[in-house]
Amino acid sequence: MERVPILKIGEILLVSIQVDMSDQTAVALQEDLAERIVATGCHGVIIDITALDIVDSFVGRMLSTIASISRVLDAETVVVGMRPAVAITLVELGLSLNGIRTALNVERGMELIAIDRADYDHDETGDDPIPEPTASP
Repeated sequence: MERVPILKIGEILLVSIQVDMSDQTAVALQEDLAERIVATGCHGVIIDITALDIVDSFVGRMLSTIASISRVLDAETVVVGMRPAVAITLVELGLSLNGIRTALNVERGMELIAIDRADYDHDETGDDPIPEPTASP
């Protein structure tokens, strides 16, 4: 069974799927990723599917499951590198990929996670980076 590599880049885990996803590979990826999120404390997961020519309902469900597991472990998921044909197929299959954000490339995916994290940190601290305007006397 092939394993999908998981790389740590700052506060983000990058998963680049370069192999055909079998049931065993998908389950191993879910377990490996959950363990890495906990071990590293990362708050973002980017799944790069650039190498996938076809995304069927199985892969769509696997991506949704990974996003759900990541969210429970306090990490947001962004899927990047989706080809136009893959997007069309997902829509035709009626797969909405609930809970998954998408971006055109890894760089944009990292930006989305950074924005989400900044919003989350702001909500948690209650700090307002923009001061409220004051009325003039």
